[in-house]
Amino acid sequence: MRIETERLIISEITINEASFYYELVNDPTYLKFIPDKEIYSIYDAEEQITNKIIEEYKTQGFGFYLVSLKDKTPIGMCGLIDRDGIEMLDIGFSFLKEYRGKGFAFESSKAVIEFAKNTLKVDKIAAITTLNNIKSSNLLKRLGFKFDKNIFIPNDTEELRLFIIDLS
Repeated sequence: MRIETERLIISEITINEASFYYELVNDPTYLKFIPDKEIYSIYDAEEQITNKIIEEYKTQGFGFYLVSLKDKTPIGMCGLIDRDGIEMLDIGFSFLKEYRGKGFAFESSKAVIEFAKNTLKVDKIAAITTLNNIKSSNLLKRLGFKFDKNIFIPNDTEELRLFIIDLS
């Protein structure tokens, strides 16, 4: 999968981006809003990419994608997950600190939503945020998501906000 937008390239992540992935999932803001993936080394990042992310591309046909600038600089991730406790695909995104607040999450999410609608033939997508993640909630609303309800997902004690967008 490869999508180009005005400023970005969205593509499958490879083991070559392990150091970027390690940096992203250990960013303090990432850890504030997303559960710790327990990636404590580049080796752990390589294992996660190989055994989870790439495996999801093969088994499900989608997953979390690398978001890069047109010059191939990796800046974040955006993609879809089939999450336990949510009845539809769930979109997620995360960006390195220096690339937040520049519209990249909106641009990449919009492209992934179109991919889900046109290629995967999905008619609804969910998104979840922590209760205090106001910036992500506002971004989801700008993308057309509507707040549905607060939920708990399996194996997580934190209450989350569920948003849904109808693509039909």
